[in-house]
Amino acid sequence: MTTATQDMTRPRTGPAKHPHDDAPDTGAEFAGMARLPEGPEKEALRRRVVEAWMPMAERLARQYRNRGESLEDLQQVAALGLVKAVKRYDPEHGTAFAGFAVPTIVGELKRHFRDHLWVLHVPRRVQDLRNRVRAAHRELSHSADDRPPRAEEIAERTGLTEKEVRAGMEAMGSFAPLSLDAQLPGSDDGYSLADTLGAQESAYDRVVDREAVRPGLSRLPDRERQILYMRFFCDMTQSRIAEQLGISQMHVSRLINRTCSTLRAQAMAEAN
Repeated sequence: MTTATQDMTRPRTGPAKHPHDDAPDTGAEFAGMARLPEGPEKEALRRRVVEAWMPMAERLARQYRNRGESLEDLQQVAALGLVKAVKRYDPEHGTAFAGFAVPTIVGELKRHFRDHLWVLHVPRRVQDLRNRVRAAHRELSHSADDRPPRAEEIAERTGLTEKEVRAGMEAMGSFAPLSLDAQLPGSDDGYSLADTLGAQESAYDRVVDREAVRPGLSRLPDRERQILYMRFFCDMTQSRIAEQLGISQMHVSRLINRTCSTLRAQAMAEAN
């Protein structure tokens, strides 16, 4: 057997083909960064490595599209994770860069969804339950009778308790809350969630105002108190009040204005 034939048939002892098709060879750049101190030259090598691995980061970002976030934003998050991975990677540990970068980028993407896209605050433990329940729900939904999986079936698949499954199912609606304009289930007349909200009750302010002037009313002379009662409780006109009391309408108007100003000033003074 010739030497050439022996070389072709000899088992390869070099590194195997990388599982990522878009993984570039940046071993020389990482080796150079390991030798260089912090400075422009090392930063230039970092930028070169980031640009070389950017296609892989963008591919990872595309795996998370159609989840309520634009692809451009996801690519920016993935690029941030790639930059962090390049800065933290140490080739002396013997791990291929992709084996270190992929978990870093994916972790950055998941952290983005967890921290920025939940409209309602949900504890991290409940978020994890939601993800496990959603995955199991998706797997079990392909049944012959086309019925949704029950909580006990999801619990058996995930190893969770039924209580944890129900908590995860409740959290599935917290990622994107229902609009207040949405029609209520079972309602055919367009009745929405907004229609169930109460409005501010104006009578509450009236009660507060009455209680605020009550002490001042008790200190008024009988005639002024009677005039206010006839005007604001009996809804009598000033001319009719004047006729019953035997005084002029102008005098009634002055008494009402003066008495109301006095009560207002007393109420404000007591409130302060």
